Amino acid sequence: MTWNTSIAARILRVNHGGEHGAICIYSAQIVAARFRAPDLLPFLNEALVHERSHRARFRSLMPSRQGKPCRMMWIWAVGGAGLGLISGALGREAILACTEAVERTVHRHLDDQIRWSSLRDEELCSAIEGIQIEEQEHIRYAATHRSGHGFAWLESTIGHATETLTWLSTRGDSTRLARQLATDAVV
Repeated sequence: MTWNTSIAARILRVNHGGEHGAICIYSAQIVAARFRAPDLLPFLNEALVHERSHRARFRSLMPSRQGKPCRMMWIWAVGGAGLGLISGALGREAILACTEAVERTVHRHLDDQIRWSSLRDEELCSAIEGIQIEEQEHIRYAATHRSGHGFAWLESTIGHATETLTWLSTRGDSTRLARQLATDAVV
């Protein structure tokens, strides 16, 4: 397996795992939002449909790139469900803060993945770009519907946890890829 194939497989593994985690977050938030923030249910249900579609898309790209689902799917699931329940129990602002923090962190990684795959794997690049558009909609919705910027502690914690899971799921390739792309941009 070449380095490029390995990177594509790891991109798909982490994205597939991340989408699984997002499905668990939104599913748990929907349960809590019925009581704490019913006005968010249409957004949460739409975001859940998007995340399920994204997970399926990444899974469909795995076989031709020798990719396999993440061994840490259970961590993505447990972490996502826990995060969804906690943010949901804290109410509307926490749900939106959670969405914004997760999606912004993911967005940075998608940018790197698009830059890498644009020169190496047109199909993967196109899939990531299409998915990123919907993820940007989630960020935009959360940012514009928050009444303040409370829950900074939650956003910071979520951002760090998402980065850590991404790093673990790619075996550090996410960091190496970002460094390589930064070096390539300078050259």
